Formats: sequence, C-alpha cells, structure tokens
Amino acid sequence: MDCKMFIFTAPSGAGKTTVVKHILSKYDMLDFSVSATTRSKRPHEIQGKDYIFMTVAEFKEKVANGDFVEWEEVYPDQFYGTLRAEVDRVWNMGKTLGI
Repeated sequence: MDCKMFIFTAPSGAGKTTVVKHILSKYDMLDFSVSATTRSKRPHEIQGKDYIFMTVAEFKEKVANGDFVEWEEVYPDQFYGTLRAEVDRVWNMGKTLGI
C-alpha cells in the first residue's frame, strides 16, 4: 500500500481546521487524525472527535512509552501531539492521513 500523509501547520487561529474540514468533505480517500492535547476542553468540543483530551501525566506517560509520532509542549504543561494509534487507524482504513 502506498501511504501518504498531509501535514497542515500554522499558528493558532489561522484557520487550519476550516481548511482541513473543507478538504475532507471533498475527498473520500482522506481522513483526519485526531490530535491529543492536555489543554482544557472547550464547551463545544467532543472527546475523540475534536481532540483526545488527557492529563499532563497521561500525556507524559504516552511520550515515555513512544506512543506519539510527534508532540510539542506549546505552553508550560500544555502539550499537543499525534498518537501513533491515530496514524495506524487511518492507514488501516486504506486512507491518506491529514494531520
């Protein structure tokens, strides 16, 4: 299988989610990997859909276990990252990954 990955990066508030949602609505062969974060969940957000919310201790444990393909501490004790399990989930469906 020829697996591909698209990574969208930009500062907070730049419109990454809007662009990705539009692209995903146009192309069935793409799917989105849900990022993990330690930041607080906002009222409109859904666990496992918008983000995978976890505590700092849970996040650090997953880092230590090698469960992330990439991660960053954006602010003190506020981490974001892409779980290997999310990448595998999308690739196992035979889709191209958008991060």
